[in-house]
Amino acid sequence: MLKRSDKVKPPYGSRTHRLGFTLVVIGLLLLTALLFRLGDKNHDQPTQIVKDKHESLSSLSHPTVEIQNGTNLIWNIPNKPKAVLFIAHGCHRKASDFWDKSSSCPNCTGLPEEKVLVRTALSKSFAVVTVSSSGTCWSFGKEKRVVRDVIKTWVKKHNLERLPLVALGASSGGYFVSALALDMEFSSIVLMIAEGVFDRISVDKRYPPTLFVHMPKDAYRQQKIREFLEGLRVEGVDAAEIECLDLPLSPGFLADRIEGFDRGVSAQVFGVLREKGFVDEKGYMKRDGRRTPWRQALSGHKISLEESLVTPVEEELNLAYAYHEMTSLQSEQIFNWFESHMG
Repeated sequence: MLKRSDKVKPPYGSRTHRLGFTLVVIGLLLLTALLFRLGDKNHDQPTQIVKDKHESLSSLSHPTVEIQNGTNLIWNIPNKPKAVLFIAHGCHRKASDFWDKSSSCPNCTGLPEEKVLVRTALSKSFAVVTVSSSGTCWSFGKEKRVVRDVIKTWVKKHNLERLPLVALGASSGGYFVSALALDMEFSSIVLMIAEGVFDRISVDKRYPPTLFVHMPKDAYRQQKIREFLEGLRVEGVDAAEIECLDLPLSPGFLADRIEGFDRGVSAQVFGVLREKGFVDEKGYMKRDGRRTPWRQALSGHKISLEESLVTPVEEELNLAYAYHEMTSLQSEQIFNWFESHMG
């Protein structure tokens, strides 16, 4: 295809040949202009496709909310599910954080990283069930038995017993899943920002394949994961790790990662973070979002965020610093892990 910058030199020859060639060139230029117009339209299509995909996945993630034996669970089952995914949240989180607010779940909050994981699961035909812990964090006595029974009852009720059952737990939820795996037949599990409780339990080759998704900036947890990773492999358990590194902020970072976040406000927030020295010259956070007084800094610049955006912003700043936060950036690798152990 000719580019706009291409220059066609008329060849030497008879006047008839020059005229003919000139007409050909004009035709080619007109064709090129037309193709570029089509190219511009095609250039816009990926954005529209992404938008349509998000809208489609958003409609998929309208869940059912119920209470079973005093335990809150929120779930959705796509058409023709191929597996069941149980997700255990971290401390100070709950099942409703994984789902968009909707008519079916008016109290859902839909935190950015959590809901992307759920949308990805549903798009890959995983039925998803999220359960809220009874307290701020998960416990390992009665609660473990209650959740085991809740999941088994729910699976049986929806005729999903023949499907592979997998689990993902983050932080406190990761410890919980690592313990729950002794009492349930998971095809595989993912422990996110958690090393598990392998120093308190005994495992053998029947323990499910385990993927650690962690942030090596947390040096203590990284050391424990390496220790437990080797221990699982010695016992004949398939085990692997994914390291999640820090991300540079940019003017559009928050708008790109938080649905509905105004792009202009995103740029203003980044400007304040940079002015206050909260990020370095390359845009990397100097401290974890939890330990950075970014809200006070925004207030000093008369930048006001809706209360519903405060937690999502802090989550994304934590993710950018990459010390201890839920992440959806490794979703493809996570679901590849699940799918590779479903045979």
